[in-house]
Amino acid sequence: MKTPKFWYEPPSWKASIFLPLGLLYNLFSSLRLKFGTPKKFNCFTICVGNLNIGGTGKTPATIALAQHFQARQLNVHIVSRGYKGQFRGTFLVNPKKHKSDQVGDEPLLMSEFTPVWVSKKRKNGIAAAERAGAQIVLLDDGYQDPSINKDFSFVVVDGKKGFGNKKCIPAGPLRENINQGLKRCDALIIVGKIDYKFNDLPKSIKIMHAKLEPLQTGMDWTDGKYLAFAGIADPNKFFATLDSLGANLVDCVALNDHQKLNRKILRRLERDALTAEAQLVTTEKDAVRLPTNFRNKVISVPVRMIFDNESELEHLIKI
Repeated sequence: MKTPKFWYEPPSWKASIFLPLGLLYNLFSSLRLKFGTPKKFNCFTICVGNLNIGGTGKTPATIALAQHFQARQLNVHIVSRGYKGQFRGTFLVNPKKHKSDQVGDEPLLMSEFTPVWVSKKRKNGIAAAERAGAQIVLLDDGYQDPSINKDFSFVVVDGKKGFGNKKCIPAGPLRENINQGLKRCDALIIVGKIDYKFNDLPKSIKIMHAKLEPLQTGMDWTDGKYLAFAGIADPNKFFATLDSLGANLVDCVALNDHQKLNRKILRRLERDALTAEAQLVTTEKDAVRLPTNFRNKVISVPVRMIFDNESELEHLIKI
């Protein structure tokens, strides 16, 4: 599914049509949160979530936080529901064994950094991580999950798009209204340059600023031609990153978020790249979905989240 453009435009007649459904969606979200029974765990549970549906930078934020705590010699595990993963039950992701269609894109990517547990019921995943010796469990998403007691909650938001038209799904991008959602938030992570007017933030919320930057691999992007493709929430972000690196992009192919890279799509991409005498390039998240025999034909660009002041985490989170 591609994000409707009107979600990130001033409120319009399109949003008005869906407003009753949006109000109903928010009501169900409120009731679900109100009557949930949160379970408390011995490990320190940190939620990395958002109010918006779609990509805001949760996965890079989760990886960055995992690396931060690992550097302090803490045993960090991640728990994810494994969006679009076929496997059921609770299990530890093995990056050498599992495929993205089995466990989900994000868990497979994150498992390269720290142990990742996939469970459709997050509390079962946390329990498994705790038994395995986790001192800290990071929840990749789950901000609206009432079954877990979170010791600390981050909300991640894009600095440019913000909360969009501030309406709930399907009238806008929100999973719940801003006031309700931010009451449970301990710190807001605003990613990238701020173009959005954040007028609805409670004064009590701590704000952290961060940016997404490609890893410096020593590659000269100005040498050669590239055909870029991306199946993430906002492909244009990736294309803009390549442009900032000086890459000569002959074409940019925007796929749906989490779109399956089947043989037909890959053949078309390979054919178009050969015709243009260009190198295929994609995101790190898309790369984990590529068939093994196709990965050597594609360059992936690793991107990491950099906090403007990472030392603030020490003051925010006392473990």
